[in-house]
Amino acid sequence: RVGIFEYIEVFYNRKRRHSALGYVSPVEYEQMAS
Repeated sequence: RVGIFEYIEVFYNRKRRHSALGYVSPVEYEQMAS
């Protein structure tokens, strides 16, 4: 379980690295962009 959590943390940190996105989740950003 910890490994899965760490994977998600790394994945989201990589997706959410850009402060220009306002630190919203990738899903929320895609919904706003579409």
